[in-house]
This record gives sequence, C-alpha cells and structure tokens, in this order.
Amino acid sequence: MLLLLVLLLGGCGSVDSPEPAGGEPLSITGALAGEEDIAGYARVTGPREFSFPDDHGAHPDYRHEWWYVTGNLASETGRRFGYQVTFFRFNVAPEMAERRSALATNQVWMAHLALTDPETGRFLHAERFARGAAGLAGATVRPFRVWLEDWSLSGGEGDDVMPMRFVAEEEAFALDLRLEAIKPLVLQGDRGYSRKGAGAGNASHYYSYTRLVTEGALLLDGEAYQVSGESWMDREWGTSALSEDQAGWDWFSLQLADGREIMFYRLREDGGGTDKHSRGLLVQEDGAYRPLAVDEVVLRATRHWRSPVSGARYPVAWSLAIPGERLDLRIEPVQDDQEMRSGFRYWEGAVEVSGGDGETPVAGRGYVELTGYGQ
Repeated sequence: MLLLLVLLLGGCGSVDSPEPAGGEPLSITGALAGEEDIAGYARVTGPREFSFPDDHGAHPDYRHEWWYVTGNLASETGRRFGYQVTFFRFNVAPEMAERRSALATNQVWMAHLALTDPETGRFLHAERFARGAAGLAGATVRPFRVWLEDWSLSGGEGDDVMPMRFVAEEEAFALDLRLEAIKPLVLQGDRGYSRKGAGAGNASHYYSYTRLVTEGALLLDGEAYQVSGESWMDREWGTSALSEDQAGWDWFSLQLADGREIMFYRLREDGGGTDKHSRGLLVQEDGAYRPLAVDEVVLRATRHWRSPVSGARYPVAWSLAIPGERLDLRIEPVQDDQEMRSGFRYWEGAVEVSGGDGETPVAGRGYVELTGYGQ
C-alpha cells in the first residue's frame, strides 16, 4: 500500500477527476491497518504528555499522520459552501539510512482539498503528492506551517498556533481563510491516547480544535466571495491504528448552535457490527469536555446514496442520539454527492443537524466521513 503511494508521486488526481491516477482507488483503511511491515516504526501504546508547540509539527518516526480541517461557510449573501483540507504524512521506509542527497527521503506527503457548492450541486476536489524533501512538502513548528507545494496551513511562532491561515489554489477554486480557536484544544480518548483496536499499538495520539471561527476569501469560477463560518481541526499520528477485521469507519464532527460540539467515530467490523473501540467526545459551551463510550451513543443510518461513478453505497443520512444527554439528532447532507474520487475513495461531506435536547429544539452543522464502503 505505501509502496503504491511512492509510485503515485509522479501524478495526482485533478479537480472533478472521475477516476484516480493509477487506476483502482487505494484503501484508506488499508493504509492504517495491520501489523505487517511495522518494524522500525514508533508505536502508540499508551497515554503520553503532549508538548506544544512541538506536537503541532510532524512526528516522522510514526508511519502516518494528518492535519485535517473541515468547515461550513457562507457568503455575505448567504450562499452556502463546505470545505475540507487534509495534509497526510507517510513514513515509507523507517530503516532508511541518513539521506545522501537533497531529494532522498523516507517521508511521502499527500494532500486532499474539496469544496462543496450546494447551490449548483457540484463537489470539486483535488489531490497532490510530493516528497518530503527539497522544500516540496513538510511541517515546521516555529513558526507553525504545514505545506505541500503552494497549499499551506500556517500559524504563529509561540505555543499557541492561533490564528491560523489556510491557503490553497486550484484551477476551478481557491481558498484564503483565517481560523481562530474560540475554545482550547481537547484531547481525544484517554488523555489523547485514542485506542482503535485490541492489538498493541492499534491506536493514535489524537487532539482536536472543535470550533474555529473562520473568515476569508473564496474564489469559484473566477468570482470572489467573502465568506465566514466555523471550522474543525483534527490532529492524529500513529503506526497501525486499525485491526485487520475492521472494514472502515463512520466519523462525525457536529457543531451545535447552542455552543456544544460532538465527535463520534463508529468503527465497523467486517460483518457490519460496531467495534467496541468506537468512541466519542462531548464538548460543552465553556470548553469542558468528557469522553463518550460506545454504549452512550445510538447511531442509525436513515438513508443511503449510491455513487453513479464508483458504485459505492454510502449511508449519507443518520440519526444520532445520546440518551444520557437527552440529545436526539438528525443528520442530513447538504447534498448527497460528496464522494472523493482520487487516489483514495471515500465520502466526506458537509451536513445539517436538527433535532432536540429533550423538548428544546437543537440545530447545527458539521462534517461526516465514511470510509470502507463498496457496492
């Protein structure tokens, strides 16, 4: 799998490309699973003390890592947009000796960028690959910056990376956004130790910024929009996060209008059941938070959509209830077609949230990620 990433370095999917470069799409779950070929990598085996700003930067001894941002935006006239950007880092050769040239590296970078435009029903996306050498891609801490060519997420020089700036440009669209956290970061799982499977090392170090006030400029088809809204940022790194018997995951990040946020990921077993290591997090308006165990959340798919391009059938609408919090939510996509069709194929989409907290109506917005779905 990681060898295929290296082979893909010479090309990338384009905006609205119906087929990934190199043929069949690769498996995200395959990239994160298994105990094969892990010799020489660092492993996530328990909680650790986080150190900032260092942990905002790269952890090259681990096999994989990502900086992931999603957001729901609106123009000054109310036109709705959703966006996603993810910078991925992969160590493809932990045994590699000290590099002998400026181009030699065991670090491979990949980035995904997507824009949802519900007004027209378009879902625009792009994918890039680069070596982690010669300035093509990488991450620094002081100042904070993650980049792949001219796509970048950057911030301050101190312990706090806020505010951050995200900049990316493609032929059909471009984004230049300022992101400011209005709540402190939260540590997912057990003090940032996020267990994903029963095996030793099937885990990640994981933290999030759950509400980022966002404003800036969006360029689409040559027309400029001033936009504002809210974003969410996830940070994870590890080596073999998933077990071989896990088929994929359904991940939810929900920002409620009352100031609360919910994260929940359902790890799916090969037979369709819910893995016991599925977990979540509830963040209160004041930033206080607590973990959500798998038996605290009742999750049910209410509607499916089949991609006319890949044939994959995705559960795009859901009900999510947390009885202990009296929350009963309905989750609907802003449009059904939000399938990433690049070197990796998955569904990543902006959603609307409605429902109730007991008798009190609840509204919100968020993002959902669905991986491991076939026909």
